[in-house]
Amino acid sequence: MKKILLALAAFLFVSLMPAPETAMAQSSRPLPVEDAFSLAVKRTQDGTLALNWQIAEGYYLYRDHIGASQDGAELPLETGPGIRKDDPTFGLSEVYYDEASARLSQQVFGTFDITFQGCQDGGICYAPETRRVNALTLAVIKPQPPQATAPVEWVTEEAPAATAPAASEDTGFALAEDDGLIQSLLGRGGVFLVLVSFPLFGLLLAFTPCVFPMYPIMAGALAREGDRLTAWRGFELSSIYVIALASAFALLGAAAGWSGQNLQLVLQSPVTIGILSALFAILALSMFGLFELQLPTAWTSWVANRTGGVGGSRRSAAILGFSSALIVGPCVTVPLAGALLYIAQTADVALGAAALFALGIGKGIPLIIMGTLGGKALPRAGAWMESVKRVFGFGFLATAIWTATPLLPAGLDLALWSALLIAIASFAFSAKITETTPLAAIRSVGALSLIYGIILMLGAASGGTDPLKPLARIAERSEASAPARELVFGQTGSIPELKAQLASAGGAPTLVYFTADWCVTCRVIERSVLPDTGVINSLDGFQLIKADLSDFNDENGALMKALEVAGPPTMLFFNAAGREVAGTRLIGSISVKKLIGSAKTAEAL
Repeated sequence: MKKILLALAAFLFVSLMPAPETAMAQSSRPLPVEDAFSLAVKRTQDGTLALNWQIAEGYYLYRDHIGASQDGAELPLETGPGIRKDDPTFGLSEVYYDEASARLSQQVFGTFDITFQGCQDGGICYAPETRRVNALTLAVIKPQPPQATAPVEWVTEEAPAATAPAASEDTGFALAEDDGLIQSLLGRGGVFLVLVSFPLFGLLLAFTPCVFPMYPIMAGALAREGDRLTAWRGFELSSIYVIALASAFALLGAAAGWSGQNLQLVLQSPVTIGILSALFAILALSMFGLFELQLPTAWTSWVANRTGGVGGSRRSAAILGFSSALIVGPCVTVPLAGALLYIAQTADVALGAAALFALGIGKGIPLIIMGTLGGKALPRAGAWMESVKRVFGFGFLATAIWTATPLLPAGLDLALWSALLIAIASFAFSAKITETTPLAAIRSVGALSLIYGIILMLGAASGGTDPLKPLARIAERSEASAPARELVFGQTGSIPELKAQLASAGGAPTLVYFTADWCVTCRVIERSVLPDTGVINSLDGFQLIKADLSDFNDENGALMKALEVAGPPTMLFFNAAGREVAGTRLIGSISVKKLIGSAKTAEAL
């Protein structure tokens, strides 16, 4: 156990150490662009204009991104040599530190525009900036953005350095100013606040559907310990499981953010989902006693001889925890999306991975509590232990159905849930009666399972698709009124297509919804949130566009990157001018109340 704790301490130390080039970015909130790059213009003796930027310490300006134009025509601009830098955004570039100068080689009259772009060293990159210069007075002003009633202009909205990092290229979308979760926490309390907040976020997410499969996995692992299971043993195994889960979560998330690959697309492909579902079904059958899952005798004997039979369980717990990240990882939540975008935009893998590790630890706290209490409360042997294993078997079957739902035809999951509940009822009514058996509770669970199982069966037979509203189709048919309205979404799959759709909205606000067939949370939204009457009424008058990522390709991948979308489900609200409305973006689990609130805000602007 001491070796495990030392290894954990070493991992945390390495993960939490900021990279040398990112220390500056973590120490303080990035400066507003006006303070980072202060531009002044003066007239030289030959009548031409000289431009001078005072650059704050820790920031740099790109030589190739300095330009001048007048009425759309480029003006000749002379710049001096810069310092060669292998830039993480633009590759090998020439940059200026401390000060930069440029000179217009011809006389200019009236007003003209100066464009430039810079970055924080080891931190964020700013959007390309434009300043308008009066050649007579030498006054430098920032052009005002167009009014909401003006035609849509497809330019990236200028964002202060402290809010949103700029994309490495002009995406053409006007996104809302947003600090980003990690950037916001860094600005308020530095690295310490990030690492304290993310375990709390994880704890709040610990009882969401994405984390539910972890509980039967952990319980099944504890149940197999038999007479060796104690409170300390339960704490030890569950802690190893959670540490391995959090480590895998951090590594997978860091790799995805660094490479630009979408974590969900890797972990929720049909092949991966099918394998996981089959694995849970096999584990369930093992719990029901159809066969025993164990390594070959020679392997187990080798491990037992060298560890006294204990090390093998620890290794098994670590392997289970690491592989469980395949289930927890794909579910997009606000903290996960914030960490992935932070890694992708700043290349700060150390802090991003540490935040994801902390998020995984927070999700695992209830598992550790369950493992500790379960190690003390679970019976050691006998008929009770066999009954407990059957309960865990039903838990594995429920996890298998839940995991496989995105692959199943609509309504088939209702039939499977119905069969499972009826089987649970049969088990409850056939349980052996002993002096310690809580008979009333078991019979109540059996009766409720049987009743709801029959309701689900009727719902599946009538064409129902929602396990929470299995009789909705029957209710619709019995109503004399006209069928309820449904939201109709158009489709988009690329940057040019979405630009054209936003430009042709006809003055209406637009909702862009990123979804996929394999997204479990998306199915819940489409079953329970979008059909809500209040949601339908609040979206009346909106242009509704769906970006389906079921078949992922380069085009919709570029669209996700342009809109800074980590994965589905994500909803973006654009106003009539084609600009994303601040504070309306919805990520992960979306409620009726949140969706209506975002729609009202977008419609009002």
